[in-house]
Amino acid sequence: MKILNKFEQSGRSMVEMLGVLAIIGVLSVGGISGYSKAMAKYKLTKAQDQLSMLLINIRTTFAGSANFGNLANQTAIDLNIVPADMLPSGLGAQDGRIINAFSGNVTISTTQNGQHFTITFAGLGAETCTSLASSDWGTEGLVSMQVNDSNPHNQNNMPINAITAVGECDNPNSTNTIVWEYY
Repeated sequence: MKILNKFEQSGRSMVEMLGVLAIIGVLSVGGISGYSKAMAKYKLTKAQDQLSMLLINIRTTFAGSANFGNLANQTAIDLNIVPADMLPSGLGAQDGRIINAFSGNVTISTTQNGQHFTITFAGLGAETCTSLASSDWGTEGLVSMQVNDSNPHNQNNMPINAITAVGECDNPNSTNTIVWEYY
């Protein structure tokens, strides 16, 4: 067994401790970055699922009808068309507000004397907007899609390519809106 002299010390040096702290810092930054990317991917997938569920629910509810009537947010909530995760906690059914995975407003309405309906997702970041705008939503019933204030895309030029989507989702206000119109 070693006996320490009066002037000998045991333990770690300051340089060793700083090295350990630096390693922990680098690992933490990497972990936070990975977590942020995973959350963004999760929210994008959730937004795609929300849009798909709205479409399916609207089509199922109005399958036997000649038109979509006066379909609006509150009507969709009353008919249980809107998935529960799109209703703000404690509100939703009372105020007709619907939100997407990014906490942006969702608007459901009818056009063409009730022959068509639109779903609008607002509050989208540039990457999310680009991904949603360039996704293939199929041509069955999809009449048009409009990103922000761009010219609407019709069945003949959808899905739009990623380069076009990036250009249209480059909103200086940093929030984007997409409107899908279906029959």
